Amino acid sequence: MKQENMALVVGANGVIGSNLISHLESLEDWKIIGLSRRGGKSNAKTTYLSVNLLDADDCKERLKDLTTITHIFYAAYQHQDTWSELVAPNLAMLKNVVTVIENVADHLKHISLMQGYKVYGAHLGPFKTPAKETDGGHMPPEFNVNQQLFLEKQQIGKSWSWSALRPSVVGGTAIGNPMNLVLAIAVYATISKTLGLPLRFPGKPGAYDKLMDITDAGLLAKATVWAATDPLCANQAFNITNGDLFRWNDLWPKIARYFEMEVAPPLNMPLQTVMADKAELWETIQEKNNLEKHAYDQVSSWAFSDFVFSWDYDFFSDGNKARILGFHQFMDTEQMFYKLFDELRAKKIIP
Repeated sequence: MKQENMALVVGANGVIGSNLISHLESLEDWKIIGLSRRGGKSNAKTTYLSVNLLDADDCKERLKDLTTITHIFYAAYQHQDTWSELVAPNLAMLKNVVTVIENVADHLKHISLMQGYKVYGAHLGPFKTPAKETDGGHMPPEFNVNQQLFLEKQQIGKSWSWSALRPSVVGGTAIGNPMNLVLAIAVYATISKTLGLPLRFPGKPGAYDKLMDITDAGLLAKATVWAATDPLCANQAFNITNGDLFRWNDLWPKIARYFEMEVAPPLNMPLQTVMADKAELWETIQEKNNLEKHAYDQVSSWAFSDFVFSWDYDFFSDGNKARILGFHQFMDTEQMFYKLFDELRAKKIIP
């Protein structure tokens, strides 16, 4: 009889964590425990726990009985206003989880760490593209690097291995996430249409024609489990993307067509500013279209969207390493957007 794997998904309610849980639930031989601040509704395969990951004592108390964990999938994130302030809390949360589970789970096999292109300095300005896992590092602070260094040091002499996944911007439909670009575009388009406006690209003029890649959350979930269970992937990092490239100047008019809108030339409008006063209008839209009553701040990732739309330089990585080692799945980015917009409609988040 095949031994059952027990996954601990840390950051269970985010775009990445929620899709990872959905994927694990579709697989045989997996049971899941989801950790988050909010907890969740447990089912036959997944048990949710509410934990304050920043509180070492709370972690010890609530995680001490998780003796059967075989895989930790770490996708938690604590937002801060500066790059340097991000380091301490995000490193502490990872340490708190790993040290407790290591001490109580005798059959721990793997720890999976979710990263991103910040490892390559993509958040700082133009960086070498396509970015490769072997590229040199950059001047700290950078919490993703600190987390990986912690795992590398912690793993020495241990029977478990680690992997680090490096997606681009992740496309998904989770609510209440500070980094949900797809949902923000959908809400921006819906409000623009309600006001009788064309759909304008709101980012920097130079961002409209640059090359980008993106990562579907469902695809990322499959890659994450692959890297965590294939021995060839032990103690390595992998870029994971849809496998294609796009430019906003090609994709944006297609998004406008999806919403049955006209498109107009780009106009650099900080969404944090121009969308700040639209909560009341959004409530009216929800009422009129019988939508789920999610709070406006739960469906609008304006700060993150402004960040993405400010990239007036190429933003993509090389995904060959994962393909060479055996992960061959991909996603058409244009179709990903349509699929996720359809999901948002089906969930009655947008009309």
